[in-house]
Amino acid sequence: MPQIPLSTVFYLSLATLLWAGNAIAGRVLVGSISPITLSAVRWGLAALLLLPLGWRILKPSSALWQNKSRFLVLGLLGVGSYNVLLYLALQTSTAINVTLIGASMPIWMLLIGAAFYQVRPKLLQLLGAVVSLVGVTVVLTRGEPASLLSMEVVMGDLLIMLATILWAFYSWMISRPGKSTERQWPWAEFLMAQVLIGFLWTMLFEGAEIATGHAFIDLNYWTGALILFVAIGPSLIAYRCWGLGVNGAGPTVAAFFANLIPLFTALLSAAILGDPPQLFHGLAFVLIVVGILVSSARQKST
Repeated sequence: MPQIPLSTVFYLSLATLLWAGNAIAGRVLVGSISPITLSAVRWGLAALLLLPLGWRILKPSSALWQNKSRFLVLGLLGVGSYNVLLYLALQTSTAINVTLIGASMPIWMLLIGAAFYQVRPKLLQLLGAVVSLVGVTVVLTRGEPASLLSMEVVMGDLLIMLATILWAFYSWMISRPGKSTERQWPWAEFLMAQVLIGFLWTMLFEGAEIATGHAFIDLNYWTGALILFVAIGPSLIAYRCWGLGVNGAGPTVAAFFANLIPLFTALLSAAILGDPPQLFHGLAFVLIVVGILVSSARQKST
């Protein structure tokens, strides 16, 4: 039987739903704001919103400064580089390519766990990865797998592949707390440490975008609303839920929930365009859920 508490299922599902909204918002904002500027503004606002709850982590006596090297890496992998790479990928890659490549996360999670954390993948986890990937393929090809043969690789595809690998490392890191008993930190302070350091990394990248003359923003009510959404939902709420989900289910099982992102993206796109869900959406949902259930099932000892 599956060993995932319902609360963990809720946290991971909500995080993936919000990240699906982030992908849509990022695509809509192409041409209105440059990708690294979008990431910088997003995380700057997120840090300001979180500051009233997490400011204590910035005190000189806090445990953050005893673990600054660890959080420099966490901020780079989870906030800084991943989001910059995602928004850059959306400039040149199609939605089908980006989400299909992102759906390889369970595979990377299993490989990184085995190579760096001595966690050997189980047979059911490998089987679950295959089933979930089939479900994702059904969504992305709209029930016509033959369309995969016409896909072309562009720079955006390579960028999202790199982002997916970095996110897998990030998820393993937050599932293995450092020496400072991070599990006992107030959630806002733990998230604040990542957001603030991730924002500093992003500003470093933003400096390069400004220096090359590629930074721009066309601010209006619509773009402002979308930026505010990505600063609250996919940033603060989703990262908090993902952290809870990873701690509850483990990084490997949590990665299978990431395969819900392309499904949620398709459903949200259909809702925005007024297009009702198709039969293949239901088939994909069943396959993805089956993959999650199989990967999280208890295996009998031999």
